[in-house]
Amino acid sequence: MATTTTTTAIAPTTARRAPVDWTRNNARAGGIFYLITFAASIPAAFYFLAPVLNDPGYIVGSGADTRVVVGCLLDVVTALTAIGSAVAVYPVVRRQNESLALGFVTTRMFEATVIMIGVVSLLAVVTLRRDVVGAADQASLVTTGQALVAVRDYTFQFGPNISAALNALMFATLLYKSRLVPRLIPTMGLVAAPLLIVASLAVVFGITEQGSVWFVPGGALIFVWELSVGIYMAFKGFKPSPITATPPQ
Repeated sequence: MATTTTTTAIAPTTARRAPVDWTRNNARAGGIFYLITFAASIPAAFYFLAPVLNDPGYIVGSGADTRVVVGCLLDVVTALTAIGSAVAVYPVVRRQNESLALGFVTTRMFEATVIMIGVVSLLAVVTLRRDVVGAADQASLVTTGQALVAVRDYTFQFGPNISAALNALMFATLLYKSRLVPRLIPTMGLVAAPLLIVASLAVVFGITEQGSVWFVPGGALIFVWELSVGIYMAFKGFKPSPITATPPQ
């Protein structure tokens, strides 16, 4: 009597892995860089650089050189992290629109360059003050110092104001269309940017002064926009989106 042996093939089971969010590190880095720009730029503008910016005779006075140099170094940090915030998110947002993403990186680089011009001008004031202590021609020194501070004032208009508004337009447009963050956040950037540009151009044409009421709407909104997008990217990351569904090869 023949015995038939039946062999049952058992298909190997493959463990399913949870999908990895390949954008998380990009978002975290971009958000942290945004937050560092706040941590560096605010104390620099409102405390460390105040002596040289607010005292017309700083170059012939007793000076607060160490304080001013620290403020300049904080502005250097601001410039570098501004570039870092754009470079970090570029691999993600380029999938939405490569031209806008490249424009965002470029305006961030332009903003950083203009900031550095302001840093150099203030360091020149500090150097001149150290080198010409007790010089006879005080009036010429004061004029030179005020001219260098004026250079820094205009770098503020074209760097942290106009350039920041332009990169806000580009980055906010990318985020709004891709829905990588809640749409309320980029909407604030899109509204703030034109207001800030108008206020800054008003300063350039001599219509108003930096810090006037013209800057309140755009300045407040651009502040909230950058802080919000920085916090959201650093702690929440990007929301799932069609442009993030497939990791880069």
